[in-house]
Amino acid sequence: MGHEPGPELALILARVSRELMQEPAGEATAARAARRALEIVPAAQHASISVRRRHERVETVASTSSLADTCDGFQYTLGEGPCLEAIWDDEVFVSDDLRAEQRWPRWCARVAESGIGSVLAVRLATERRTIGALNLYAEPTHAFQDQDRDVALLYAVHAANAMSSADAVEGLTTAMASRHLIGVAQGILMQRYDLGLEQAFEVLRRYSSHENLKLRDLARTVVELGDLPTRSRADPA
Repeated sequence: MGHEPGPELALILARVSRELMQEPAGEATAARAARRALEIVPAAQHASISVRRRHERVETVASTSSLADTCDGFQYTLGEGPCLEAIWDDEVFVSDDLRAEQRWPRWCARVAESGIGSVLAVRLATERRTIGALNLYAEPTHAFQDQDRDVALLYAVHAANAMSSADAVEGLTTAMASRHLIGVAQGILMQRYDLGLEQAFEVLRRYSSHENLKLRDLARTVVELGDLPTRSRADPA
């Protein structure tokens, strides 16, 4: 049985939220969030986190067991299941007995054969966007009570905020690293070809556009070679 909503739960969630916020990387935060979910909702035996990608694609970025990965994978392959419903349609879905469940017949048949009897899927979202879903699996039927649903909903808010924050930090770190890399590449071209700062950047920009390369990737190549790729060395300006 899970924690009952109240002051004790609020303290537990506050502590867990601080721990999640300390993770610097998005996938590391997701992995910790999945593990912590089993402590917050003890009725769950397996947990995973699915995230939205471009073109309505969904993938699992963290799980506590191979069985959770398998159950998620069936949803993506079959195009049905509570995780997908939680992401696209409503914030929470519970099924007490997957063998008797009628909403996702093909998925339920596969998962029930794998030994899962109950599932609880909760949307992970911030005020600005839907990130994905927290998926909780249990082998017994009727494993999740109403309070487990309520606790999972509260926990999902903290997990989503932590994941969103980690993604933002990771994105900022990547952007800063890219700017530094491009600056180093500019310096190499300035010294090698007696170019000004803006001229060196324009050379990188033009080559990036002509060869359909990301500017960051081109800059990395310039830094590794100490020069432009062979095709542009004849006339860098």
